[in-house]
Amino acid sequence: MPHMPRQERPPHLRVGLIGYGSIGRTLGRAISSGEAGRCELAAVLVRRPDRVTDDDQSRPRCLVTCDPGDFLATRMDLVVEVAGHGAVRAYAEDVLRKGKDLLVISVGAFADAGFHQRVERAAHDHGARLLLATGAIAGLDAISAAAVGGLDAVTHSIRKPPPGLLPPAEAAAVERSGEPRELYSGPAREAALRFPENVNVAAAVSLAGLGFDRTTVRVVADPTVIRNTHEVEARGAFGELRVLLQNIPSDNPKTGRLTAMSMVKALRNLTASVVVGV
Repeated sequence: MPHMPRQERPPHLRVGLIGYGSIGRTLGRAISSGEAGRCELAAVLVRRPDRVTDDDQSRPRCLVTCDPGDFLATRMDLVVEVAGHGAVRAYAEDVLRKGKDLLVISVGAFADAGFHQRVERAAHDHGARLLLATGAIAGLDAISAAAVGGLDAVTHSIRKPPPGLLPPAEAAAVERSGEPRELYSGPAREAALRFPENVNVAAAVSLAGLGFDRTTVRVVADPTVIRNTHEVEARGAFGELRVLLQNIPSDNPKTGRLTAMSMVKALRNLTASVVVGV
C-alpha cells in the first residue's frame, strides 16, 4: 500500500480585534483560554485604550492601540471586526490590502453596494479573504445551498423588545401600549441602512440567498417578547425552510448572546482538523 503523506494541521492563527466591547472581551477570553482553537491575540484596535485598564481581568496581553497604522503593522493572519458598521467602513479595505483575512460581524455595512464592491475587489487583488460571520442567526448553510438550485423568496422577520430597537422615550411608549409596533417592512438593503445595529443577521441571510434587494425584512418592536426573535422563511426549488431563533440578549440589548458564541466557533473552524457544517 503506498505511503500517504501526512497532511499538516491547520496553522496557528495570530488574530487582531477591532473593538473590545462585550463581544470583543468574550473573544479575548476565549482566545486566551484556548476555547477559540489554536489562536493567539496579537493586537486590539480601540478608540480609547485607557478604558481597557490594567486591573481589568480581561485585559488582552498584547498591543492595545487607537492607532490604525500601528495595528495594521502588527503581524496578524486574521483581523476580526466587532465594533460596528463604522469600523467596517473605516478599516475593511486597509486590512485586506495588507493581505490579512477579515472576519466581519457587522455584515449590514455591505448594504452600501459601492462599498461592498470595493471591499470584494480589495480582497481579490491582495490575496485575502473576506469572511462574513453567521452571528445570531441559523440556517445560512441551508439558504446558501438552496440558492445554488434557485430561490423564489426569502423573508426575515425580526422581533425585539422595544429598548433594543427604539430610543428610551419611544420604547417606553410601546411598552405601555402593550402592542407590537412594526417599524419596517421591505427590502433588506433599506432595513440595514435604517437599523444598522439591529439587522446584521438579515444582511447575512440576504448575502447567503437572494441578495439585499430581493430579500424581504420585517422589523417589529414587540413588548410581548423578552428575547431577540428571528424567523426566516425561504422557498425555492429545494422545497421550503423555516427557522425560528429566540436569542437571549447580551449586556447590549441589541445583540444576542449567540453572536459572541458564533464568533468563537468561527475562530475554531479556521484552525480545526475537523469542521462540522461546511
